[in-house]
Amino acid sequence: MNRRFATLSLLATLLLACASLAFAEDNSANVKPMFTAIRHDGPSISPSGKQLVQWNGSFKDHTGQTHTFTMVGTNPATTNVTSTVTVWVIPIKFVYDASHGNKTFDPNKHKLPNGRTVTQNTLKSPLFNAGIDFKQGATDLGNTQYEDAFQRGTWWGKSVKTHPNYHVLLKTVLKPEQTINCTDASCQVDTFHFGTDPNITAGLADINYYDNLVQGFMTKLGATPDIVPLFIWNDIYLTSGGIGLNFCCIGGYHGANNPQPGGQTYNNAAYADVKTFSQDVSAMSHELGEWMDDPFVDNVVGCQDNSILEVGDPLEGGPNYGAYPYKLNGFTYNLQSLVWIGYFGAPRSDSANKWLAFQNDESHVCPGQ
Repeated sequence: MNRRFATLSLLATLLLACASLAFAEDNSANVKPMFTAIRHDGPSISPSGKQLVQWNGSFKDHTGQTHTFTMVGTNPATTNVTSTVTVWVIPIKFVYDASHGNKTFDPNKHKLPNGRTVTQNTLKSPLFNAGIDFKQGATDLGNTQYEDAFQRGTWWGKSVKTHPNYHVLLKTVLKPEQTINCTDASCQVDTFHFGTDPNITAGLADINYYDNLVQGFMTKLGATPDIVPLFIWNDIYLTSGGIGLNFCCIGGYHGANNPQPGGQTYNNAAYADVKTFSQDVSAMSHELGEWMDDPFVDNVVGCQDNSILEVGDPLEGGPNYGAYPYKLNGFTYNLQSLVWIGYFGAPRSDSANKWLAFQNDESHVCPGQ
């Protein structure tokens, strides 16, 4: 799997296999699990005067280059406080007409085997609820939300271990469901599989088409930069460069409208209800982690596999797409492991146990370090 950074003016075409449909007996061979990121350039100050809680820092990598960054929360080296960011959870219903698949994907209506809807299961997940004591090796990161545990771990040595009240928590507000009526060539329903995973029937939508609609939803709902909208889909994947399996499949992306400090950040992610790429909240855990460490999509790093500080990408190709099972509220969720700051060339001592990743499943710094 891979990621390509994109902007509004140039949404990068993701490099995909060019196998000819005419000779491919199984079109799923062209399907690739992917994530991406989008930055829309504009003024750095919001007209609302509000901004995301954020802090600025820097590190010197192994090549001697100094990299500056902006992250969500407060500086863990100088503060011992809890930051709480409001997350608007916004379900999106995709309705495909008879010419484009004749199917509806509705996270507010689709029931899972545990009796909850996709939206309800998301809200009860470890992304937004404490209840799991995240003990990573010799370090107890606390009984807390997943992204908070991740962020506490990445800065454990600088200086979360001596600042026990340091947290970055997410408070959810469920917003009205939004509907996308898929009636043109930007959308279609298809049946396919990832690798040896079972077949799934999913809706596809072009990312340019989709992101334009998301901008309208944020305006209609009155989003301001101090909150982060999270748009969730059920069994939906985005495409880039065209529609169809040759251009599939993006399981999520995070974006920013305008740069720091006043830009509007937002997240988008799939919830697959079978064991496959973006299973339950795994894609959300990926995107929220990357939003937390690179909210404005502009933290440049000296890596050959990532030009920006994207903490989910290096591990998304592992078993189960880098995700690990955790049980909470009667359901086993899959949370993707994320790399810590040392992966990008910062001192390993900044992070818990001097590990490079949350699950200690990364043994090397990034290529180029």
